[in-house]
Amino acid sequence: MALLPVSEAKSRLLGKASPVGTVETVALGEASGRVLAADLVARLTQPPFHASAMDGYALSASDASTVGAELSVIGTAAAGHAFEGTVGNGETVRIFTGAPLPEGTDSVLIQEDAEKLEGDRIRTRFEVTKGRHVRPRGQDFLEGETVLPAGTLLDFSHLTVAAAMNHPELPVYRRPRVAILATGDELVPPGATPGQAQIIASNTFGVCALVRDNGGEVLDLGIVRDRSADITAAIDKARAAKADVLVTLGGASVGDHDLVQATLKAAGMELDFWRIAMRPGKPLMVGALGDMHVLGLPGNPVASLVTSLLFLEPLIRKLAHLPERRREVQGITAHRLAANDQRQDYLRARLTRDRDGNLVAEAFEKQDSSMMKIFAHSGGLIIRPAHAPELPAGAPCPILLIRP
Repeated sequence: MALLPVSEAKSRLLGKASPVGTVETVALGEASGRVLAADLVARLTQPPFHASAMDGYALSASDASTVGAELSVIGTAAAGHAFEGTVGNGETVRIFTGAPLPEGTDSVLIQEDAEKLEGDRIRTRFEVTKGRHVRPRGQDFLEGETVLPAGTLLDFSHLTVAAAMNHPELPVYRRPRVAILATGDELVPPGATPGQAQIIASNTFGVCALVRDNGGEVLDLGIVRDRSADITAAIDKARAAKADVLVTLGGASVGDHDLVQATLKAAGMELDFWRIAMRPGKPLMVGALGDMHVLGLPGNPVASLVTSLLFLEPLIRKLAHLPERRREVQGITAHRLAANDQRQDYLRARLTRDRDGNLVAEAFEKQDSSMMKIFAHSGGLIIRPAHAPELPAGAPCPILLIRP
């Protein structure tokens, strides 16, 4: 099978993905970061009454149209404690922010503009206009109004208005379930003492974090040894959990010890493609096992992370009803870059800004796909298309941001 260009591989992967349609109801306090599955309609009117926007005196504007008007204070209204009577001509009620305007009033004189007189009376120091410092009933929203449309990615502002609309629970789309399986006799978990031919398994943690950061729910299947029976048992767990995506880490090539692809095929996987014209990340595998997407990532840590950014992230976001995250930007290269071969390169690079504000990318000298420290210190990846000519220092270059 010929090496597939990155753009074609991504298009084929996403072309077969459909957003998760299952809807679930979650408590309002748990809905941040979820996608609303139905229009959210206000269950009440806000404010539910004409309310004072300031501390002061509720009155009729006709009684205070000129400076120096004197009025009798006949009661008090506070938030949660309405004045029950009716305010007549020449009368006012002491009112506090958020309190309902008493019957017979239409405006508020703020307390700084009122002179207190003897005998529960005040004198106005400011001309009052009708509706002054009043929040009209329904100023924010009306009962029955659609305030949040379906598809809204819920954040702190949306949860605030949803609460005010009197919704204790919200209908949201289920998060995509992503099962992650690391394979290899050489792997042991962090904290263990590796044997003479073993290394610490690291890929799982970065991939899990990326899944969660993009709206997915992780099912960690752990580490399995290079035995078909063990791999099959893990695949069965993913199926039983009704995972939307199965991500395998390592073992997807066709060497004597690379059993993942063969085991998946034996389990019924339809292989779409594998081996991409990119560096790092050539041994990427894409297929389907029934309704479950299968994405086989390379075992090298950096190759695993780069392919996760390019393929796994957009897949999860499409499943999760989220827009694709735009990571690619334009910058300039800090130094000469050699001509490229038939594989698209992703060069780890430091990012800085020059005095003109241009994003400057300085590629690290060593680019081995096992070097995780360099990836952690990189701000982005310089994209070198297949067969790109030599690029002089200061030339424009596309950059994939690691941390957009």
